[in-house]
Amino acid sequence: MQFTAAVVGLGNIGRYAIEALEAGTDCTCIGVVRRKESIGTDTLKLRGLPEFASIEELEAAAGRPDVLILCSPSRQIPGVAGEMLAKGYNTVDSFDIHDRIVETLNALNEQAVKGNAVCISAAGWDPGTDSVMRALFEAMVPVGTTFTNFGRGRSMGHSVAARAIAGVADATSITIPIGGGRHSRLVYVVLEEGACFEDVKKAIQEDPYFSHDPLEVRQVSMEELPRVADASHGVLMERVGASGKTDNQHLNFDMRINNPALTAQVLVSCARASVRMAAEGKRGAFTLIDVPPVQLLPGERMTNIGRLV
Repeated sequence: MQFTAAVVGLGNIGRYAIEALEAGTDCTCIGVVRRKESIGTDTLKLRGLPEFASIEELEAAAGRPDVLILCSPSRQIPGVAGEMLAKGYNTVDSFDIHDRIVETLNALNEQAVKGNAVCISAAGWDPGTDSVMRALFEAMVPVGTTFTNFGRGRSMGHSVAARAIAGVADATSITIPIGGGRHSRLVYVVLEEGACFEDVKKAIQEDPYFSHDPLEVRQVSMEELPRVADASHGVLMERVGASGKTDNQHLNFDMRINNPALTAQVLVSCARASVRMAAEGKRGAFTLIDVPPVQLLPGERMTNIGRLV
């Protein structure tokens, strides 16, 4: 099955999504949708792809894509995805505000059904593929405790949230595991001219992205920021519990990754799945734990079953 995709947004994830689509054997990226004021900038990151200020302009020039890969900040996803789904476009996104996933999915499901489309939301690595691992862990060890320990590394969602604070010219948020599924945040900020560091610090402390965890905010210069803005990240997931009446089962899942590259790859895999699900007549909004893993893979189903099962 071949499919076409358009990338909406050219931040860190959007750039890597273009590379993942280029590397795919069954997909073609037909263009990028960006803010009008950004058209013509970062042309090397587009890798020769046409860019448009709206999905309507892209469709008029390049045809209707099978799926839109939404690379907008999480807080914009409910509005952006809802609008595109209502217009009948299949969408995938990496919405990562965990405590708003259920309400967001319900809202997107309504728009997807209205538009006769498929949405796969919260489709990064956490939430996303880590969510699948947590579900599998519980299937294997139904009674027990799972700890998800992130980092050390840069959180894209938290970094975007910090950059949105008034007075912040740029920022990077580092996630530091402190054990037992708990984390602290270290935020490096570059201030806009005239901004007060204490005001910025207070605003970050009160933001829902940061208000639940231990937090340290440090001011750095624009020249210093790249030295602390490493894109590496990782997770160590552990579950201890019982299978049936047998206890002391201990499961581990560990990975160290480039954060935006892996997020983008998961989005492209979910784009493939969304097109397949739509072709099967499915409609609505889903997360990765709703999607059969074989739908994420290129190639024929029975070939992949023979190879992997």
